[in-house]
Formats: sequence, structure tokens, C-alpha cells
Amino acid sequence: MSAPTRVAIVHEWLTSMRGGERCVEALCEIFPEAALFTLLHNPGSVSPAIERMPITTSFVQRLPGAARGYRRYLPVFPAAIRQFRLDEYDCVISSSHCVAKGVASPPHALHVCYCYTPMRYVWDQYPEYFGPGKADLPTRAVMALLRRPLQRWDVRTARNPHHFIAISENVRERIRRIYGRPAEVIYPPVETARFAVSERDDGYFLMVSALVPYKRVDLAVQAASRAGERLVIVGDGPEIHRLRALAGPTVEFVGWRADAEIRDYYAACRGVLFPGEEDFGIVPLEAIACGKPVIAYARGGALETVVEREGLRTGILVHEQSVEALIGGMKRCRETHFDGHAMRRFALRFDRDVYKKEMREFIERRWEEFHP
Repeated sequence: MSAPTRVAIVHEWLTSMRGGERCVEALCEIFPEAALFTLLHNPGSVSPAIERMPITTSFVQRLPGAARGYRRYLPVFPAAIRQFRLDEYDCVISSSHCVAKGVASPPHALHVCYCYTPMRYVWDQYPEYFGPGKADLPTRAVMALLRRPLQRWDVRTARNPHHFIAISENVRERIRRIYGRPAEVIYPPVETARFAVSERDDGYFLMVSALVPYKRVDLAVQAASRAGERLVIVGDGPEIHRLRALAGPTVEFVGWRADAEIRDYYAACRGVLFPGEEDFGIVPLEAIACGKPVIAYARGGALETVVEREGLRTGILVHEQSVEALIGGMKRCRETHFDGHAMRRFALRFDRDVYKKEMREFIERRWEEFHP
């Protein structure tokens, strides 16, 4: 198959190496001559494979305090993404959970959107970001005015891409429901080679997460504090001060850590907590690749990775998003036997090389259809 030679990759922001940035990193390896466009880039915050790319940023880069407080500029993101001029490219790949798919791709270019979710801030998870107790009164007032215009913009720009790729069956259904568009599923890359089955158990539970509202880290903190379970939280974010105030003496916040340190935390834990409703979730698969069970809320992407069936068990599903349900899940986790090697074999289905192969083949196939 032939492949496009002038590729533009568009991603919302480059400020840390989370799941979306792992996808971008793999895209940069598939298309090493591509150019990268993003609203904001904090130099040194992402991997060398991304940092070496030619990176173009928007006016958001120059706004006061944007390096850490970029989220408060959400109302101007649609205008910022439209400023990019991509006329010299024949293929645009938008890596989108917010506004990237709204980029103005030229008529002669194939536009493929790798979609993590329709804009969660204004759709299903609006209450988790802007409900009572989640944001201050001025922010809630502004978002009450902006929610409908942002929803209309999100739906209107869903006509931009020629094709959508969803990160999970869960997101494919959301794209169909909100955008009225079909999508193919290609699961995000998991670097399974970084992990190995570990039988070490230092007795603590683990969370690896950005500290933002929809992750529901608050439930994990309260459950561990009430049950007297040791909980280690790897991550940082705007919720840090609120979560510290909720935490008892058994909860430890260690901030973001290097990949090697995170691997060691996985290897030594009893299990991983995953209490939010996620679009997909790479953290559960990293844990499963280590043979560590996941206690997950039984909604969203977790239903595609945390399984409880005869012959394979990768964790414990809890059916209420509550402190009590998580306490029960941790208790069941301690009482259940898990086959670490069977778990790892399951995780290998989501390996990074699988993602790269499927993404390359999808784009090449669509490119030949677009430019026969």
C-alpha cells in the first residue's frame, strides 16, 4: 500500500506523557517526517520522540499562566485550533479529546481523527467538572453560558474528519450518539515490554492518575482512609489540595514519577484502583501486564479490559461508584487468586506494536481510497 508523505499531526496540548501522548508518540514513529501542531507545548514535558518533531503552537502558548493553567482558557480553544494553516499537507491526523478535530484541513488532504472521546467537559462528564463543589461559582456561571455553544461547535466540527477512529467500543458508541458518525476501533498502545509479571506484594493499593475530577480519585482516597488500607497515588493535578484534605494517614501522594519508578510501584502493589468512568484506560492494562488485578467501576472502557470470567480474571468490577463499593472491591481483591501469566497474555493483545500496525494499515487503506 502507498502512504501519505506530507503528514500533519494535531494534538490538543503537550504538557505531560499520559495516554494521549503515548498515542502521539507512536504516530510520530509511524510518520517520522510529520509535523506536529498543538495549542500549547511545555518543552521537556514529553518524550524525546515527540520533542524532536517540528512543533508549531498556537496563541495559547503566549497567554498568561498558560504553562500550568491552560485549562481555564477552554473558551478560546476553538479559535486557537482554527489558526493553524495546513495547506502544504496531504494528510491530517487529529488526536482529539477536546478541539483537535476542529482544525481546518485543506480540501485536498485526508483527515483522520483518532478520537479519545467527544469533548467530555461539555457532554456526559460536565457535572464532574463544573457541578456544585467541583468548580468555583464564577467558573460555573461562565460554563453555564458556554456549554451550549461549545456543544454546537463540537457537533458541527465533527463533520471535518473523513474518518473517525475510536479508542474503545465505549467511545465508538459515544461518537455515534453525539456526532452521528461511524468509527472503527483501534485500542491505544500499551508498552507491555516495560512490564513483567511480578509476585511481589507489599500490601498497598495503587492509583496512577491525573488528579482531575472525573477520575474520582476522591472515592479511592476516602475508601482507603476509612478501611485503613494503604494507598499510594502517583500523579498530580488541580485536585491535589482537595484530595490531601480528604486523606487519612494511610494515603500517600508521591506526584508524577519516571516510567521506571511507576513500573516498580506496579510491581510491588496488591492491586490498582480505577474508580472513574473512563473512555478506555491504559493504566489497567499496564497493571494487568504486571499480573496485578484492577478494582474498577463497571462502566465505560473498563468493561473491555477488566474481566471476570471462567478461565480469565483480570480484576474486580464494582457496580456502584461509591466509597462502600470500593472498600468491598479491595476486600474481594485480597480474597481472590489471580493468574498473573494469564493476565499478561491478555494484556499483550493491546501491545504498542499492535497499535502501530493497525494505525498504519488503516491510514494507508483510507489514503488509497482518497487518492486512488
